[in-house]
Amino acid sequence: MTISTKNLDELRKNIKGDLFDDPTTLILYSTDASAYKEKPLAVIRPRDASDIQKIIQFASENNISIIPRTAGTSLAGQVVGNGIVVDVSKYMTNVLEVNPKEKWVRVQPGVVLDELNSSLKKHGLFFAPETSTSNRCMIGGMVGNNSCGAHSLIYGSTRDHLLEVKAFLSDGSEAIFKNLSKQEFEDKLKLNGLEGEIYQNINSILSDPENQKKIKEEYPDSRLKRRNTGYAIDQLLLSEPFTEVPDAFNFCKIIAGSEGTLAFITEIKLNLVPLPPQEKALVCIHFNSLEEALKANLLALKHKPQAIELMDEVILECTKSNIEQRKNRFFLQGDPAAILIVEFAFNSRKELEEAGESLIKDMKSNNFGYHYPVVSGNEINRVWALRKAGLGLLSNLPGDAKPVSVIEDTAVHPEYLPEYIEDFKQILAKYKLECVYHAHIATGELHLRPVLNLKDKNDLVLFRTIAGEIAHLVKKYNGSLSGEHGDGRLRGEFIPVIVGEHNFQLLKEIKKTWDPNNVFNQGKIIDTPRMDTFLRYDAEQETRDIETIFDFSATQGILRLAEKCNGSGDCRKSALIGGTMCPSFMATRDENTTTRARANVLREFLTHSSKKNPFDHKEIYNVLDLCLSCKGCKSECPSGVDMAKLKAEFLQHYYDANGIPLRSRLFAYITYINRLGAVWPWFFNWFTNNKFLFGWIKKLLGIAKKRSIPKLHRQTLNKWISKNLDKLNNQLSSDASSLYLFVDEFTNYNDSITGIKAIQLLNKLGYRILTKKSTESGRTYISKGLLRKARQKALRNIECYTDIITEQTPLVGIEPSAILTFRDEYPDLANEKLKDAANRLAELTMTFEEFIAGEIEKGKITPDQFTDKKQKIKLHGHCQQKAVASTLPTIKMLSIPANYSVEEIKSGCCGMAGSFGYEKEHYDLSQKVGELVLFPAVRESNNDTLIAAPGTSCRHQIKDGTDREAMHPIEILFDAII
Repeated sequence: MTISTKNLDELRKNIKGDLFDDPTTLILYSTDASAYKEKPLAVIRPRDASDIQKIIQFASENNISIIPRTAGTSLAGQVVGNGIVVDVSKYMTNVLEVNPKEKWVRVQPGVVLDELNSSLKKHGLFFAPETSTSNRCMIGGMVGNNSCGAHSLIYGSTRDHLLEVKAFLSDGSEAIFKNLSKQEFEDKLKLNGLEGEIYQNINSILSDPENQKKIKEEYPDSRLKRRNTGYAIDQLLLSEPFTEVPDAFNFCKIIAGSEGTLAFITEIKLNLVPLPPQEKALVCIHFNSLEEALKANLLALKHKPQAIELMDEVILECTKSNIEQRKNRFFLQGDPAAILIVEFAFNSRKELEEAGESLIKDMKSNNFGYHYPVVSGNEINRVWALRKAGLGLLSNLPGDAKPVSVIEDTAVHPEYLPEYIEDFKQILAKYKLECVYHAHIATGELHLRPVLNLKDKNDLVLFRTIAGEIAHLVKKYNGSLSGEHGDGRLRGEFIPVIVGEHNFQLLKEIKKTWDPNNVFNQGKIIDTPRMDTFLRYDAEQETRDIETIFDFSATQGILRLAEKCNGSGDCRKSALIGGTMCPSFMATRDENTTTRARANVLREFLTHSSKKNPFDHKEIYNVLDLCLSCKGCKSECPSGVDMAKLKAEFLQHYYDANGIPLRSRLFAYITYINRLGAVWPWFFNWFTNNKFLFGWIKKLLGIAKKRSIPKLHRQTLNKWISKNLDKLNNQLSSDASSLYLFVDEFTNYNDSITGIKAIQLLNKLGYRILTKKSTESGRTYISKGLLRKARQKALRNIECYTDIITEQTPLVGIEPSAILTFRDEYPDLANEKLKDAANRLAELTMTFEEFIAGEIEKGKITPDQFTDKKQKIKLHGHCQQKAVASTLPTIKMLSIPANYSVEEIKSGCCGMAGSFGYEKEHYDLSQKVGELVLFPAVRESNNDTLIAAPGTSCRHQIKDGTDREAMHPIEILFDAII
């Protein structure tokens, strides 16, 4: 497909939305969460339905296909193609109407599932199909793929709850599809135009006795709740005009699962159901073999659970190396070959306990399983989080061979699963392949992912071979090749195997009638390209070995770290959902601000650049520019794509080719500037906060006019220590516990009073404080990409502390971003000589709060040492603290006074992010990030509530954004000690 720039410019003028055709945006939209890649002609974000109608008319006139897209989490290449991608996720995101009495809701296609259900909770209702991507997937995509979820055993699929759809047909006319009485169906047959033609066509097909016979014979087992191969004409056949059953005819039954190939949806009406019973529990059964779990599933089904999910040992192993998911392994014992997560829900605790006990008793009597932990309360969410992270975690396997989506969506009736898996394993054994097993075992669907290297031509042959052989195996058991992930490009060519050639011709006839000019999502379901074409990686593609400053050996190079992003879109969750990743997306809702977008651009340019320095591309700089380096992706991205690390590495090499901007150099070397300013701190503070005198310097450097400059304390912490520390230590007994306090560059110059109170607090609690005249942490150099300078600082600190830091004398820090550099970046900056020392030092380094929390657990610090006055505290955790460590020690520390209550603000990054919020071009975004959650939460707090924030940048942002003074938790605890 081709189109002139002139034509696109005309379309751009005629629509209210955004049209992009720049090379970078086309790269971002050339992939989804599948193995496929193809550049579109353009990307449009429509504002409303009228924009969509104009786009359809334009596409028809220019013989172009349009590709509907929401969150882009499709696993079968549904939103990859060379037409115009129409992304409704930016603007068409409204809940239009809720009717609690009749239990339905009407929405636009860009509404996020979890956000919808959050808004419906007050009515005691929810939209039941629940995908593992629920925190970012959108209703339009769920309709397109007929999504299901973990509880499809009782709630079915999206199709089962789709009441009505408003959509544009391929000629630009608008139609509403809903339940029709027999008479209403007859009336539709008499309509002129395209709408009448599609009713006449389906009537002709489904009225034919031979077609009816073939559909009943060839379509997947009707008992399967998950059958999503081709268009669901078997469902339409059960409608009133063709079968004497209560079901009314509704074209929504084939629109669900049609992947945007039949019409463009603008509004969706959904059935709602009451919230599930409040009393829930999970029985997490551990097995010594996968086969044992498959058989136990049949036994578990007899106990009428809400859901049964399977995870195998490969995924469970991956959870060990993920910061976020390690916390969710609390219920696991040993290394099971597989676990079944069986959920029960009842209105009474007694019923719940009886169901769990009965299941466990039945399992034991049949010699199934070896460990049967029961999980309830808030811990349930942690188990499901572990399960939902499965797809992303699979990208953590080192090297180019990964578990690939190829036959990952097969569904057969649960009674056939043991035999089906036995046959499946024989096919894999024939090709000497390994496989990952997980998913919705209660409904017969297993996400089976063989491990293949799609950069290898031999594995590419296997990719197609396996797909074909498994298609015939699924047919043998009368299953569905797609249970919920759809056909797309991956399975489209095998639909005839599953439904039969005769029925496939009927599907082609339907597509031709609805979309005669192939306007809608060309090449999906019908007339798909070969499934081994248009892949993300080329056959025999070499992975470039790129020299770096950070050590990327854990991922076998920097490029493979970028490649770990599989497109699952976890970085697209909003502030309403929570978490830290990704603040710039939360504020803008733009795809180009996601971690996924940055990884895509890095991957493409590092792979295909012809330059000696592959980082020397302005396109990479532009996409990485709005990354706040919050580190949220390091823990929250299931694939562990550490974009802050990637950005820092990129900037150093980009500067090598293009020079270091003056502002970046000044921010990186701020410690040197503060050192000079500390000679006359009063003059420095007066000058830098003088709007007239310093205003022109701000303008020259590109510092935001509205941003205040941090003040220097009248005395540096190091100077205070030299005068006072020995005297304090001498007051302690000789057997007092000792620790080394790291005097970081921020506390030393700007937050000296916090450092002083930290020392005095520790002294009152009986701890001897030791210090070294060390250099700064190097955080400022890392954040601005001056990694060679950061490495110098890191090596100096490692050498300084390596022989003196022990378990008895740990290294404790006040500013999270500084002290966590020892734990996070130093091991990757250290040379081979100091690598082991860096790793040891990382293990013995902790934040101030971690140290205090540890001492509280040992009983060395107790509530009776503190005031019994009441105090409410709202805590905003530092984003790097959330990513690399935890805010739980801070909460524990602030809760040690008996009557102190701590509420953590559910904010992500504050928006300041070191120097990011000072920069003129980033100031507005910085404030938008703050306004998401943090600023409103602070403003809503009464004046008697203390605002706590461990990060110096966070406290500065809170002051500038709300005019409230936030305190370091150390200051709060210091004021509380008796």
